[in-house]
Amino acid sequence: MKLFHEQLLAEIVDERRRMSRRGVLTGSLKLAGGAAVALSLAAIPGTQSIRHVVAAQEMTSDLDVLNYALTLEHLEYSFYRDGIGLFTFGNDSRGQSIDTNFAAIRDHEGAHVETLTSVITELGGEPVAEATYDFGDAYTDPMAFIATAAALENTGVSAYDGAGQYISDPELLTAAGSIVAVEARHASYLNLLTGVLPFPAAFETPLTMDEVLEIAGPFIVS
Repeated sequence: MKLFHEQLLAEIVDERRRMSRRGVLTGSLKLAGGAAVALSLAAIPGTQSIRHVVAAQEMTSDLDVLNYALTLEHLEYSFYRDGIGLFTFGNDSRGQSIDTNFAAIRDHEGAHVETLTSVITELGGEPVAEATYDFGDAYTDPMAFIATAAALENTGVSAYDGAGQYISDPELLTAAGSIVAVEARHASYLNLLTGVLPFPAAFETPLTMDEVLEIAGPFIVS
């Protein structure tokens, strides 16, 4: 079975080929076809996993879940923080600035990092630190940047859904739900940019921690 991000990128490549004659994306998005997108994640160097940050085992406490979520939020926030400004994306098919929307997504992810860090500290835990990342072609090709963003956001949604069962505090579960809902909005917008259906199914497919680690691990250097 293909990994989640490999399935996503295959769909992106196929749809980009069909979209090439329709001009759905404007401005500098009229670049490269599926080949550049296909390289966006498949060619990312490094094979180290995030097991050094979160142990790949069943989560046994709310703090485990929160640090797991924080690990993923660090990954997403750093991707946007360090990557926004490298390209000018122009407008999407509805005439909205993609650059402005990416900045908003970055700020959302930053708020998630700040909030999770604060909650973990208040509960007496030690928040995981931001790691060192390598996003490969995503920082050298604008279409690869968008494809990587879409893969990260879609994976994040499934990760939250998979981890929700381990939260015992109802208030924390509600808070996590408020985050995953925003992540899903990010994923839907990015699916639109890549030509993938923004609501592909009636139910989201939860991912286990091991499945998420397998997807996210190659991005993390140390």
